Amino acid sequence: MDETKNLAKTYNPKEFEERLYDKWMEKGYFTPEVDKDKEPYTIVIPPPNITGQLHMGHALDNTIQDVLIRWKRMQGYSTLWVPGEDHASIATEVKVEEELKKQGIIKKEIGRDEFLDKVWDWTHKYRARIREQLQKLGSSCDWSRERFTMDAGLNEAVKKVFIDLYEKGLIYRGSRIINWCPRCKTALSDAEVEYTEQQGHFWHIMYPVKGGAEYVVVATTRPETMLGDTAVAVHPEDERYKHLIGKMLILPIMNREIPVIADSYVDKDFGTGCVKITPAHDPNDFEVGQRHNLEQIRVMNDDGTMNEKAGKYDGLDRYEARKQIVEDLTSLGLLVKTEEHDHNVGECYRCSTTVEPILSKQWFVNMKPLAEPAIEAVKNGSIEFVPDRFSKVYFNWMENIQDWCISRQLWWGHRIPVWYCKDCGEIIVAKDIPQNCGKCQSTNLMQDEDVLDTWFSSALWPFSTLGWPENTEDLKYFYPTSVLVTGYDIIFFWVARMIFSGLESMKEIPFNHVFIHGIVRDSEGRKMSKSLGNGIDPLEIIDRYGADALRFMLMTGNTPGNDMRFYMERVEASRNFANKIWNASRFVMMNLDEDKYKFEDVKENLSIEDKWILSRFNKVTSEVTENLDRFELGIAAQKIYDFSWNEYCDWYIELIKTRLYGENNDSRKAAIYTVSFVLEGMLKLLHPFMPFITEEIFTHLKGDDSSIVISEWPKNDEVFKDEDAEEKLNLIIEAITSIRNVRAQMNVPPSKKARVMLVASNQKAQSAIEVGRVFFERLASAGAVDIMKDKKDIPDDAVSAITHGVEIYMPLEDLVDKQKEIDRLTKEKEKLEGEIARVESKLSNEKFISKAPLNLVDEERAKGVKYKEMLSKVIERLESLKK
Repeated sequence: MDETKNLAKTYNPKEFEERLYDKWMEKGYFTPEVDKDKEPYTIVIPPPNITGQLHMGHALDNTIQDVLIRWKRMQGYSTLWVPGEDHASIATEVKVEEELKKQGIIKKEIGRDEFLDKVWDWTHKYRARIREQLQKLGSSCDWSRERFTMDAGLNEAVKKVFIDLYEKGLIYRGSRIINWCPRCKTALSDAEVEYTEQQGHFWHIMYPVKGGAEYVVVATTRPETMLGDTAVAVHPEDERYKHLIGKMLILPIMNREIPVIADSYVDKDFGTGCVKITPAHDPNDFEVGQRHNLEQIRVMNDDGTMNEKAGKYDGLDRYEARKQIVEDLTSLGLLVKTEEHDHNVGECYRCSTTVEPILSKQWFVNMKPLAEPAIEAVKNGSIEFVPDRFSKVYFNWMENIQDWCISRQLWWGHRIPVWYCKDCGEIIVAKDIPQNCGKCQSTNLMQDEDVLDTWFSSALWPFSTLGWPENTEDLKYFYPTSVLVTGYDIIFFWVARMIFSGLESMKEIPFNHVFIHGIVRDSEGRKMSKSLGNGIDPLEIIDRYGADALRFMLMTGNTPGNDMRFYMERVEASRNFANKIWNASRFVMMNLDEDKYKFEDVKENLSIEDKWILSRFNKVTSEVTENLDRFELGIAAQKIYDFSWNEYCDWYIELIKTRLYGENNDSRKAAIYTVSFVLEGMLKLLHPFMPFITEEIFTHLKGDDSSIVISEWPKNDEVFKDEDAEEKLNLIIEAITSIRNVRAQMNVPPSKKARVMLVASNQKAQSAIEVGRVFFERLASAGAVDIMKDKKDIPDDAVSAITHGVEIYMPLEDLVDKQKEIDRLTKEKEKLEGEIARVESKLSNEKFISKAPLNLVDEERAKGVKYKEMLSKVIERLESLKK
């Protein structure tokens, strides 16, 4: 076959990866149609932020999605993988602002419109970069359906959801304690705050009772907020302070009178039992203040400096104010003591600045009514987390959910669709710019300056990307989506919000499965970060080793929900695997005939090795399909690797070489059929993991007009099932491997032939070694092969190799000296005794017996029987040698 023989001599992914991706795009393989005769399978990409390069986590996330999409495409589904990017309002605004500063441009000086033009320039550049990176990875996204969270269509979706929720009373504007980032100068939701343990202090401060010598002591980690105190609270049943309830205290430094109030929020057994109440700077204090109608005094500006209500500390940075307040309290004799105190401090998830809880007027979503159906959808199994343990993270968040602060003090993002009448104060919520105020008819209107939280638009991603709020054909056919693939770090950021948004707006779940993966760590187990300088650029790996090697490395050893370590050695091993497949494929192609043989043409002439590899391929196909169904991608990849490298390349091809060159035409045809059929099927199983190499080989094998991308996924076929052939050939392989191991341990060169005597322990083993006689001669350096009924004619000093079902002997004089053989068998005896002890320990463990699957327990029992049989033969052999 001339077209197959021009497969390049050496595997070089640079020669074909880009060419093949261009071909796939040109052919439209990734662009599905709405086909009522096919079942849809949809994945929406977790949209990468337009803030820079894709990292190794993106490579893992997108490889997982591509494996699933390519597999389902081959299974005949109408597969849609929607690509897109997220505008990432805070992160992008910060990045663009930093870039402009380098050019001497200040955001506020150029104004909102010009700044947004700059951000759109940034957006176009980085969206193109992300697209290119994903394509280099081999991602089979439908680029004709690419979306962006700031697209006009998605903006329509955002406005509709905001208006719908507002009209239902689920969105409201109010003054509440929110998380505030003084660096980004914007509100943050609870999910956008990351907590780190920091060393701090507890300052114990005296608050004098008005008109007497008595005082109370309160403790705080933030003395600067005391300037905004409006009460001190005690527990109503605390006998120590009952006489003070209703009396006034003098707030130190500010000399303002504040009341002592009784509230069950106070833990009377903690500290002094007295708690300072600062309603404008603490969420719990805010709630206490609401109950007692306390004044709310905010003493801090948006940039973290103190304001005019902070008295003489006006204008100071919050930490400088803290230092001076502590000094002033000390000089006034009001600081009782200072304690070391480690506590969790909230930081902005983007810039790591310590957030400040402050009172602010913002827009909120009332979450309880939205959370309830979203909790139920996971509880009743409509949505399944893989692994299931992550549903606990989801429930913990949703069952304790707080109202969601959705307004952000930024310019980049979806502008809040709200206008205020400057004349009468009316709030107008509208999709488009209103002509006038509906209340007073004034045209003096101003739109809210704020934008919506990035996650507000991301929450709509599964349906907004399919055309909603329009009832498009895509939406009707591809929604709900099939699986969401994402990391465990954004379960509450994104997953939870998509679930309640889908149920609210579509009245249907957004996806059936949530496949959670871990993060990619460096070889030492550390998180990859700029500060550590341990990040690895996926594009550099692809440039050096090819996309397939990176993808396969990320999949092997990967288990759902668990972090993985990145080892360059494993990338090299994956490239070696690709090289192995390449070389085996070249060998097969060079030995093919012009004729295409069918199973019916050769089934009567199949040899045991043909039946074995066909049966093994059939079994591996079933197992890999089951693994993929269960999202066990790492196990599936490992099974394909083991079958391809060990069974197909190392054994089957070696077993049939003489037949390919021999004169028995019928046997040669059977070998050609089998080796090419299994190669084709093996490439198909491997394709979702290593799309480029499998396509390049497949097109040479089947012709340039073919493509593995749209080929059919292999199916289990009972005609290939042959347990007898598997058992027999596995016994032959084990025996040959044992002979090779013995020879290697004794440093016998391959050129030195040795007589091999085989004694079977049962009829099946006898039949197997008779069939495999020729393989011992060729693959075990056997000078002659004698199949013996018993051991009476075996020389006492013969070297032995004990396998399950067969005892193997070779004259010692053909190999090495007697003492070396005794030493080798002694080590073998110790090894088997160790294995038996391990098995018996496992089987005596009640937890293992009760929790392990029955087939695993049976497997361990069978191993124990096998090892004991082998041990008795090794002992017998040792005793005969020592005579």
